[in-house]
Amino acid sequence: MWRERRYRDAAVEDGVDIISISLGLSEPPPFYNDSTAIGAFAAIQKGIFVSCAGGNLGPSNSTIVNGAPWILTVGASTIDRTIVATAKLGNGEEFDGESVFQPSSFPSTLLPLAYAGKNGNQQSALCANRSLSDTDFRGKVVLCERGGGIARIAKGDEVRRAGGAAMILMNDEISGFSLSADVHVLPATHVSYAAGLKIKGYINSTATPTATILFKGTIIGNSLAPAVTSFSSRGPNLPSPGILKPDIIGPGSSILAAWPFPLDNSTDSKSTFNIMSGTSMACPHLSGIAALLKSSHPDWSPAAIKSAIMTSADTLNLEHTPIVDERNQPADLFATGSGHVNPSRANDPGLVYDIEPDDYIPYLCGLGYNNREIGYLAQRTIKCSETSSIPEAQLNYPSFSIALGSSQTFTRTVTNVGEAYSSYDVMVTAPEGVSVTIQPNKLNFSEINQKETYSVAFSRTDSANKTADYAQGSLAWVSAKHIVRSPILVKFV
Repeated sequence: MWRERRYRDAAVEDGVDIISISLGLSEPPPFYNDSTAIGAFAAIQKGIFVSCAGGNLGPSNSTIVNGAPWILTVGASTIDRTIVATAKLGNGEEFDGESVFQPSSFPSTLLPLAYAGKNGNQQSALCANRSLSDTDFRGKVVLCERGGGIARIAKGDEVRRAGGAAMILMNDEISGFSLSADVHVLPATHVSYAAGLKIKGYINSTATPTATILFKGTIIGNSLAPAVTSFSSRGPNLPSPGILKPDIIGPGSSILAAWPFPLDNSTDSKSTFNIMSGTSMACPHLSGIAALLKSSHPDWSPAAIKSAIMTSADTLNLEHTPIVDERNQPADLFATGSGHVNPSRANDPGLVYDIEPDDYIPYLCGLGYNNREIGYLAQRTIKCSETSSIPEAQLNYPSFSIALGSSQTFTRTVTNVGEAYSSYDVMVTAPEGVSVTIQPNKLNFSEINQKETYSVAFSRTDSANKTADYAQGSLAWVSAKHIVRSPILVKFV
């Protein structure tokens, strides 16, 4: 594992403004034992902004990594560009899927269609290595199931070895509608779980099922974009549940990336590019946006840049409906955080929630870390007995994640980075079963960098869902020009 001091010292010496980290542990340790968190804390003390990939272990909850509050933690979303390969069945039904490999010579005529698992063997259904040896798949379109720890491209390799002409890769149930475009080794398409079930049903409905794949190339304008990818890790943030993570989602599915050598079956054999997916693709997008913001606002702190990105985020897709997840259902805050990045609005956020490096010390004391542990993080002597510790949700963070019994009150301070003379009214969408009271409910500013503090009182109401563990809402400060929005996540305790 690389050492945080080396990258920190090199970054400071080189005078960088942004550090982008596309790596993470599979299980998040406490921050004092997390080299990324330690190095990032040192970096922000030097005014360096740090963004990190949130991990690719979704859609299960509590899988998010790199969740320290001084890090911008990035989840992955789809983009509105798809590289379409359509599975066409003999009954006329068509199901759009995705594939980077777009052969120009694949016949549009129907070929025999077979399910790889028709022998009842689960390994065959998954198109595992050497699992298709006992069945004749020569010249057929073969339906394989995703999963089993077997790479998607490797499944196609097994179909090709068995003599198959093409592969339809059916998503697993947990991945739902979240698809991946791959450089397959034979004509192939990756379709949703729902489409796969219908294709299975068609195979079982006739003695002579047939299919082909229609390669349609790049199509722009998927109205459900951005959507949260199935692999994007989710909260709660285990080392600090009172800090909502991820902070933001950004483009991380089927991203065009530079590659050191030509790829097999690339449409352009001379191309040194690849299509890649992951929060490791999303993180550099946010790092680049942070660099642009730092260029526009050189006096902004890392926390101010982070706040601008979070409070200006989009919560709707191109259809102007809530951002969805891999089930095509509205995604929750554990998946989206503040929402999908909107770079142009982030450049003019109106207000920011700023945090100085020393402000994290009372927060760390409140986490229950001892002096030695915090000192290791801060690289200096810390005495919590001389510091007024605070609960996690009291940190001046641009989002709220609270554990609510009967009532809780927290404060936030915003800094005016918009017009000198401006006025903001509060707009609250209260979580179900929660009363939210803001004091004051109007903020007036007369100069740039003026700070104003407000309090938020949360109270549980009689209408709280007795079976729900969580509820979510939002708080926004609205002026004639700006909407400064913070998500609210409530855990009932």
